[in-house]
Amino acid sequence: MKDYLGETYLLDYSHPKIQHLIAHRKWDEKNEFEKIRQIYHFVKDEIIFAYNEKDQLKASEILREGFGQCNTKAILLMCLLRGVGVPTRVHGFLIDKGMQKGALVGLTYWLAPGKLIHTWVEVFYNNSWIALEGVIPDEDFYNAVKEKLQKRENGYYGYAIAVKDKCAKSFCFTGKDTYSQSAAITDDLGIYDSPDSFFEKHSNISSPVKQFLFSKIFSKKINRRLQKIRNTK
Repeated sequence: MKDYLGETYLLDYSHPKIQHLIAHRKWDEKNEFEKIRQIYHFVKDEIIFAYNEKDQLKASEILREGFGQCNTKAILLMCLLRGVGVPTRVHGFLIDKGMQKGALVGLTYWLAPGKLIHTWVEVFYNNSWIALEGVIPDEDFYNAVKEKLQKRENGYYGYAIAVKDKCAKSFCFTGKDTYSQSAAITDDLGIYDSPDSFFEKHSNISSPVKQFLFSKIFSKKINRRLQKIRNTK
């Protein structure tokens, strides 16, 4: 299991801000279930859903920013869980960008590739690996958009959500899998022991120009829209 507990460049759990948070919340003193549940819900609801400038951010940087999307929330979740001795790995996929409608609009949606790089964390608990994809939408955001989701044959889509069941309780950690975008998966990219190794092979941004435009202009525009949605629930 040591490959699923190690510190990496992105999973920088020795960083003072990470260690301070763990100590302040006393997560390392909890039993295994409570470690996972409390850290999961911290990343889910206290790190709000929004788009970072890029996926390859250190966990300490994501914590400082206070927001994240699937890939960056996965990095922070993995880091915090490993920081309290809970084994984690990352599972990569491609997802249909259609589920992003509402979160991405106009030019930002048009420029996005047809299939987006997506990851979720898997945690080793009760002698099995459990998927923790439900960490992506914070509670306030989901409550603001759930009635706007579009019904499809295999679930409900829109606003970076793709679920079979709209019940918000399905996002809560109870010792079982949680999902929030899985209904839009098109391709399985495999399991990796760290996000570092995954992002060495996969990226959502195909050129330096698109990366610059997204980080300096589009991500900020998207996040203002998301906050407006959250505030008008």
